[in-house]
Amino acid sequence: MSITVVFVHGWSVTNLDTYGELPIRLKAEAQQQGIDIEVNEIFLGRYISFHDEVGLEDISRAFDTAVKEQLNESSRFICITHSTGGPIIREWWNNFYKNVTPPLSHLIMLAPANFGSALAILGKGTLSRIKTWFEGIEPGKGVLDWLECGSADSWQLNKEWISSDGNQISPAGVFPFVITGQSIDRKLYDHLNSYTGELGSDGVIRASSANLNSRYIKLIQEADENGPNQIIISPELKVVEYKESPVVPYRIIKGKSHSGNSMGIMKSVKKEITDSNSKDTVNAILDCIKVTDKNQYNLLIKQFDNETHQVQTDELIEHVDKLFATPRHFIHDRFSQIIFRVTDSQGYPVKDYDLIFTAGEKNDANHLPSGFAIDRQQNKNNPETITYYFNYDVMKGAPQNEFRDKLPEANLLGLKVNPRPTEGFVRFVPCHIVANADLLDKALKPNSTTLIDIVIQRVVSKEVFKLEKLVGNTMPSSIEGNFKRIKPGNEIVR
Repeated sequence: MSITVVFVHGWSVTNLDTYGELPIRLKAEAQQQGIDIEVNEIFLGRYISFHDEVGLEDISRAFDTAVKEQLNESSRFICITHSTGGPIIREWWNNFYKNVTPPLSHLIMLAPANFGSALAILGKGTLSRIKTWFEGIEPGKGVLDWLECGSADSWQLNKEWISSDGNQISPAGVFPFVITGQSIDRKLYDHLNSYTGELGSDGVIRASSANLNSRYIKLIQEADENGPNQIIISPELKVVEYKESPVVPYRIIKGKSHSGNSMGIMKSVKKEITDSNSKDTVNAILDCIKVTDKNQYNLLIKQFDNETHQVQTDELIEHVDKLFATPRHFIHDRFSQIIFRVTDSQGYPVKDYDLIFTAGEKNDANHLPSGFAIDRQQNKNNPETITYYFNYDVMKGAPQNEFRDKLPEANLLGLKVNPRPTEGFVRFVPCHIVANADLLDKALKPNSTTLIDIVIQRVVSKEVFKLEKLVGNTMPSSIEGNFKRIKPGNEIVR
């Protein structure tokens, strides 16, 4: 069969050599399997991602124009993306072809930043010199804002994906796939920025951020009427919604990092079919291309699950003998990411709050296992969202290995929310969800991200607005009518 393949590069790329020899290798391997591939490389309208005024949605619009002008509209194409290219094409798909048949049949994402990148928070000046991602190009603020963990645009795109029914995955729709690595090319490690060597990532994108298999949880603090004139704000959070995303084939490739000629999941692919180092990557891409129906798609989900499990088993212990002053080892556990968004009952963002995790029968923060929480980021533009990065295997328990004892499972997980202010005419009431097994099971999944919406009650004092009845025909004096020192009181509006 004849197939058109469009490659979409990642962010801050200015030359098509970023694809390495993958297009040539893919075509050679495909022909051996009887697949006729026609490769079209699109620059995405000169993809100016390093100018501040250009946003991710702007690039997706430029892509739509490029497709309409440069591709045959009578035939569909396969898109292979790298890094930020994944979210760009997802934005394009969601914005232009949500309810109609798209010209795209397969979306094969290599190391996609689907839930952002922990590196993005570092800012333009710092990121411009990290060669593992930006190759010395000054990145633009417009795309950086989308990529920062917990951005509003990222949340919206992923929330829509999770809320969908999965019918868009079909021969008449699009078959999406995710292929990524979890290895660090330590020759490219930046010693001033530990994110470039973060376990559970490829040096730029976390395995949990790449994965489209995700879920959404909504927690609400309720307010109940206790008689005609009294409102009681509950101290408890209740789970009112839980939704899992459509299931997508997700594959971790052994020994692959985000970029670089030797380990990069795309750049390291060599054109010779005898090159065994890139065999797994090429085979995984071809496995995706060969999917033509939902049954094959579901079989590939199981195949990729088994292959990913084997890779993570094989890569559990990493020994590094020559790079450091003394030999070192790294334990590559599986990790989870949770993005919290806190808003109030009127829909306003709550920007000042503490989240405290608890565990055990006593619902105690001190009962969380050591090394459970790895990283915390509050989004600069949307401070109501905070992204936590957790060691899944430390929380769920892990068998003994040569470098550590057996880890017991923390069976229960809870959460306390301390919002501010807690006093005044408009205030909040601290709330919590007691540590339980259900929250732990739903919120933490290996190699995956969970969105958790927390809605707390916005408490407004009745003293904010009062109607004072005029008595007689004389206006009250300045002393009698002064309400400058009124206190909020305990009564609140409905």
